[in-house]
Amino acid sequence: MADTWLVVGLGNPGPRYESTRHNVGQMVIDELAARRSETLRAHKAQARVAETWLTPGGAKLVLAKPNSFMNVSGGPVSALAQFYGVPAERVIIVHDELDIPFDAIKLKIGGGHGGHNGVRDVAKALGTPEFARVRVGVGRPPGRQDPADWVLDPFGSTERKDLPLLLAEAADAVELVVGDGLLAAQQRFHAPRPS
Repeated sequence: MADTWLVVGLGNPGPRYESTRHNVGQMVIDELAARRSETLRAHKAQARVAETWLTPGGAKLVLAKPNSFMNVSGGPVSALAQFYGVPAERVIIVHDELDIPFDAIKLKIGGGHGGHNGVRDVAKALGTPEFARVRVGVGRPPGRQDPADWVLDPFGSTERKDLPLLLAEAADAVELVVGDGLLAAQQRFHAPRPS
């Protein structure tokens, strides 16, 4: 089990939230599963899970979407980490990030939660903030809209056109963290984009 990684997409359960900005992490899990023709199935740890591999004979990936609401994501993440014997340093949390513009991805290990209640709850449940985060930019709301309402809205029509590319890039980032390490992934995704 030494080379098993737990990759969790944060979000809220149910059709009401499926296409909202807050659920972009779960959309990335769907992308990773689709690439491997995997289906997520119910797991006793209050999550839907697919067990697969990065590449044939490569690292094992446990792809997961908690059935809990965002703010209490920690319980399912912690239960899955225990069930699969995965230490915090092999947990990757994929989540929406207000402070990153839409269509950008940032990666880090540890640090604060930046006001993200899902990340805060995972850090509390794991007993450490030292897990990898693939932070998918959803940008800040225009005007005076409350950020809490903004993340619970579906992506706008312009964003929806670019969303498949963003999800593919975030899935690439997860694969790169597992395959080549965080630094290699950061060098690729944090580099300035050619204009």
